[in-house]
Amino acid sequence: MSTHGTGRTTEELGHEHEEYMLEPVPGTARRGTFGLSMVWVGFGFVVTGLIVGGQLAGQGDAPGMPFGLAMSTVVTGELILFALTALLGIPAMRTGFNLALLSRFSYGSKGFALPMVVMALLTLGWFASILGMIADVWGVLLGNPTGITVIAPGAFGRPEVAAVTLEVVLSCIAFGALFTWTAYRGISAIEKVAIPVAPFVLVVSLLVGIGMLNEGGGWGRMIETASSQSGLGFGSGVTIVVGAWIAGAIMGADLMRYAKNVGAVFIGAGACFILTNPLLNIVGYIGAVTTGDSNFVNWMYDRGILLAIVGVLVWTTSLWTTNNSELYSNSLYTGPALNAFGVRVRRTKIVLVVGVLGTVLGALAFYQLFFVDFITVLGAAFVPLVGPILADYYLLRRNEFTAEAYGRQPALRWPGVISFAVGATLGLLFQYVWPLPYGFSSGIAALAITVVLHVVLHYAMRGRTSGPLEDVGGHAVATQAR
Repeated sequence: MSTHGTGRTTEELGHEHEEYMLEPVPGTARRGTFGLSMVWVGFGFVVTGLIVGGQLAGQGDAPGMPFGLAMSTVVTGELILFALTALLGIPAMRTGFNLALLSRFSYGSKGFALPMVVMALLTLGWFASILGMIADVWGVLLGNPTGITVIAPGAFGRPEVAAVTLEVVLSCIAFGALFTWTAYRGISAIEKVAIPVAPFVLVVSLLVGIGMLNEGGGWGRMIETASSQSGLGFGSGVTIVVGAWIAGAIMGADLMRYAKNVGAVFIGAGACFILTNPLLNIVGYIGAVTTGDSNFVNWMYDRGILLAIVGVLVWTTSLWTTNNSELYSNSLYTGPALNAFGVRVRRTKIVLVVGVLGTVLGALAFYQLFFVDFITVLGAAFVPLVGPILADYYLLRRNEFTAEAYGRQPALRWPGVISFAVGATLGLLFQYVWPLPYGFSSGIAALAITVVLHVVLHYAMRGRTSGPLEDVGGHAVATQAR
């Protein structure tokens, strides 16, 4: 069998090109712990971390909390995210399966398409939104020398949103093309971007935080000013921290399947939720207290053109890995879902199509006009989708999560389908109709209910399924995984 001079077979190279979209990642394709952790550092660097810090500080006229309470809130919320990432990452690492293929065990060979459609929409929206975040900062740096306004948000009832200029649109298109290309190349390209960028981003974030702190009168003055913040309770604060990043915790399975051992899973999760995200929360909090703005790039804009350029570059490169992960994971949700109904599409084609679609949405001001509502709706509804997986793996059917069993699943596993449908519905009701006490997260509450309901239905229905067991190449999958 040909090895193309690489020591790897044609079959192995073909699987790698498709990023193991429809099969487990074999041991020979696992990534080093350092590189994987750097991907997680970059993945965790997104504007929401700064915004969360600003929310805890009571940015603007909103209620906030003093520094000590804010730090305990951050620690609690990030530990919850760390735990969820690890709990989902461990079965992904041990089986080599991505989130879509793990879902097949709990939802059935066709039923898993339901939660994957939700995840595909979520990641598409995030891809478009992050492009909008990047294009906005470039629009501020470049100005509007063309004098052309492409979209006036005021015409859509959003006069508080800045006009979307031609410069913003062109920036969105340029970076959409760049991010699509690196996601097209796969995990190795994402890792190559993350390794040099991640340490740089962390150092700059730390230095900027110190700069804002010093400008505001130092540590003592910041603590004194923050002590006057009140009105935001611990429970509501934890909900803010967890809600902002719960999507990333669930998407983490697609990265963790490349880990070599459980230790690598914990290190990767820690790189995001013990290092990067808490740092951004703290910097955002300090910025909101000392300067009135949690976004450190805006602070850098006001310190001269050199710092402004550095700020824009840091912002762009840090979000590069994040958006790569959004588009990369999207292909791993869309591809298996289509394949379940006999439509086989290469991962690279999915990346190109979704990348173009996300870039068009970003250029059409999706972030500026629809981001908050979009994330709120899907955030409330999608979190319960991992409930059946966690319940099955840790409580009910761990021994069935094997490559051999993967290809022989029924079309529908009713306990998983029903518990997710109920959980998603409750998530939306908790968010919009029946607010939970103490501002508790609607998504987390719905997830907990989904896990319990799934266990109950598993025993009540005796794992009832729909349709005969399907053999979709189970032998080939088993051989690849050995």
